[in-house]
Amino acid sequence: MKKEYVVVRIDASPDGAPYVILSLSLTKDFKENNQPLQSPFGGGVMGFTNMDDMMKNLNKMFSGGALGGQSGLTSLKVDMREYKDLGISVGDKVYLEISKAESSGV
Repeated sequence: MKKEYVVVRIDASPDGAPYVILSLSLTKDFKENNQPLQSPFGGGVMGFTNMDDMMKNLNKMFSGGALGGQSGLTSLKVDMREYKDLGISVGDKVYLEISKAESSGV
């Protein structure tokens, strides 16, 4: 299986390790949305009146609904050396190919 994606975001590792997170969107989804790229933190802010409301909506916040994040993104963890060798930047088209390994029956 081979699919075409567009790099929509590149983030540093949250723990400072030597890797980056590539966020990819299917090319067809990217063309259909035709929206400008969003910041990694989204454009909206969710307000709460008390702690109970915040806890009820916590899952929505993390899923991107409240923060304006894009759903349907594919994320890849890439070593810094691989990232530099590839020379990938936001807006580049990339292909992912997945194939099942042959089992030797041993």
